[in-house]
Amino acid sequence: MVAAKKEVYVARLQGLLDTYNKVMLVLVDNVGSNQIQNIRAELRGTAELIMGKNTMIRRILRQNKNINKFGLLIPELAGNVGLVFTNNDLSDIKTILEQSTVAAPAKAGAIAPVDVVVPAGDTGLEPTQTATLQRLNIATRINKGQIMILNDHTIIHKGDKVGASEAALLQKLKIMPFKYGLVPHVVFESGAVFPATVLDLTQEDLTKKFLAGVANIASISLKIGLPTTASIRHSLSRGFKNVLSISVATDITFKQSEELKNLLDNPEALAALQAAAAPASSAAAPAESGKAAEAAKEEEDEEEEEMGFSLFD
Repeated sequence: MVAAKKEVYVARLQGLLDTYNKVMLVLVDNVGSNQIQNIRAELRGTAELIMGKNTMIRRILRQNKNINKFGLLIPELAGNVGLVFTNNDLSDIKTILEQSTVAAPAKAGAIAPVDVVVPAGDTGLEPTQTATLQRLNIATRINKGQIMILNDHTIIHKGDKVGASEAALLQKLKIMPFKYGLVPHVVFESGAVFPATVLDLTQEDLTKKFLAGVANIASISLKIGLPTTASIRHSLSRGFKNVLSISVATDITFKQSEELKNLLDNPEALAALQAAAAPASSAAAPAESGKAAEAAKEEEDEEEEEMGFSLFD
């Protein structure tokens, strides 16, 4: 019977490895069998959850014809884990798993996954229970025949072991502070394994990271003098400034420098231009000042972006 069950399990896992291209490895600590069945029902049609002994799963992965694809998961198979297979978007699977968590009481000896705070207010406990709260250094007073907690008090910190006194108090207060479910740990997609936290990145986050990388490439290219797609616009801008500076300082003239040279040769026209750009009234001065400050900041940012080179570098 045992051998037959193993053969069925091996066949099922091999089938999943051949059918799906994406795998999410999840932590299943403190998750009951009924909850797992409910999660399987939620995933039906989009993903399949399978669990088993890590040694057996490792052996099957090594024997699978797609070992080069799924072999990266072998080092991650440690502890109480399960595998969720899918061809759909892993972010959607993660959302389903997060919505399938259930509240649970704090049991003595368990490791707290979050901070546990007892809120201020009436507890409904009789005054005879005051000693229980005092042992945990919780400030209380008697209000209308029941114990009242004066301030919010953290009785358990994340990562601490739950004590018997804390568990008893939370049970009396009918507080279920913990939520348990399948916790995404790592995911496998496109031949790579990466932390499940990557799935929380938005398109905006990815765009910012990409632009930051482009800026780094542009900075390095400008520093070593090697033109690249990222740096070429900065190089052209700096080159134009150099040519414009030479044109202003010499008799050499070209179309783009004519207007600037005419203004410099005609102080009256330059003064008129400056007067036209001045604030129309004193009432508008604060607004114009704000715009000028903003323009100055943009110019400063542009100078920083261009690596701080002068016109004649």
